Amino acid sequence: MLRLLKLFACAVFLVHHPHSAWAQSGFSVVKQADRLLISLENSAVAQYVFNDPKILRPYFSSLCLTSGLQVTRNHPPVEGKDATDHDAMHPGLWLGFGDINGQDYWRNKANMRHVRFLAEPDCQNDKLSFATQCELQTAKGKPQCRMTNRYTLTSRPEGWLLVWEATFHADFETVVLGDQEEMGLGARVATAITEKNGGRIVNSNGLYSAKQTWGQAADWCDYSGKIDGKPVGITLMASRSNFRESWWHNRDYGVFVANPFGRKAMNQGPLSEVTIDQGQSLTLRFGVLVHGKLDSDLATISQAFDRFYTQQ
Repeated sequence: MLRLLKLFACAVFLVHHPHSAWAQSGFSVVKQADRLLISLENSAVAQYVFNDPKILRPYFSSLCLTSGLQVTRNHPPVEGKDATDHDAMHPGLWLGFGDINGQDYWRNKANMRHVRFLAEPDCQNDKLSFATQCELQTAKGKPQCRMTNRYTLTSRPEGWLLVWEATFHADFETVVLGDQEEMGLGARVATAITEKNGGRIVNSNGLYSAKQTWGQAADWCDYSGKIDGKPVGITLMASRSNFRESWWHNRDYGVFVANPFGRKAMNQGPLSEVTIDQGQSLTLRFGVLVHGKLDSDLATISQAFDRFYTQQ
């Protein structure tokens, strides 16, 4: 009976208002028509949006600690509080690609359309997992690639960790991923912790600042600062199991991107074209740590990366 009660408490409810969700420990999810509302220890920590008429790719917004402190920029940006640039390109946390077979899935010119949930949200043992299927369509609506995404969120002592595993399936034709700055896993941090407002960027090699870390290869980059006097931050991690290392497109106004494709764009060599032959696939694996640690605590972040990398 106790096991049945636990499973029932961990169910995902299809409702139209977040207050219809039941309170519980660990993760909980409210599924709406266009998004998942994700909570941890009864506190909202993220939204996963899979259907947005303005932003033509799935994304996470409103990433928070359980304390309520938000590490990503408000979405949409709040006039007078946030910089309002790129509101439809930088919604919080996303995978975007400025050039796949000449189509632009970063600037919302082509559609990374959500098709279905391959696995419905399942929460147990301080972990939440779900999986989706997308279809990458040209600007004219022609299918050119299938994409599967597997998400795992885990509670951590310093906050929580998202593992995002994305696989491109070249079902329809050969797929070529081009060379741009705007290719990969990106995040836009809260206005209060941008480098312009006193926040700090550090990478796994111990380099600080957007200027020093831009274009450099690294296992991870952390963007952190203080909100209401309390340390908060977000770390993006690129798995060593990826087909090659990631270079970093980091800016002092709050965006940072793990990019394994933009070799020439990042001043690291000749033009890159990554080809997936028809019938083949390519998998990328990234981690995202939402934490309450200052970036000077490099040991904590390095340990978190090691746990992420070994968590298969």
